[in-house]
Amino acid sequence: MIKVLFVCLGNICRSPLAEAIFNHQIKALDLGHKFQSDSCGTSDYHIGELPDERSIKCAEGHGMAISHRGRQLNHTDIRDFDYIIAMDKSNKKNIYKLMESYNQSHGKIFLMREFQPNADHEEVPDPYYGGEDGFEKVYNILNESIEELITQLRKEHKVYA
Repeated sequence: MIKVLFVCLGNICRSPLAEAIFNHQIKALDLGHKFQSDSCGTSDYHIGELPDERSIKCAEGHGMAISHRGRQLNHTDIRDFDYIIAMDKSNKKNIYKLMESYNQSHGKIFLMREFQPNADHEEVPDPYYGGEDGFEKVYNILNESIEELITQLRKEHKVYA
């Protein structure tokens, strides 16, 4: 089982949406037996909370559900996940800080948009302080990035069905 963790700041906007998109695409490819995903935040702001209602609405508008409660990144995540995908540079920096504090290492930490073909920016913007259009923009970025991420994971791990 290949395990992928999506990380943002509060785990209520970008990362739960990324998790939902990843799971939706994996299910459509009938690869649920090969991949597992989860999401978390680097902060403790929203532990136990449902995702932002705009993330839920955006996901539902694209035919997918988000079933997640906010949680914070921890040292077992570093140990247990094969890939850790951060939404922005600050998140990535905080992942490395946590690893350093636990004397851990991890070889496969990426920014989400590293997988987006022709990305015009390195980071997935945080839509929290904006309107619903920002969530739609984030959905499009994540959807495109995750499609390529899955393609690369399938090639790397020789997953064909």
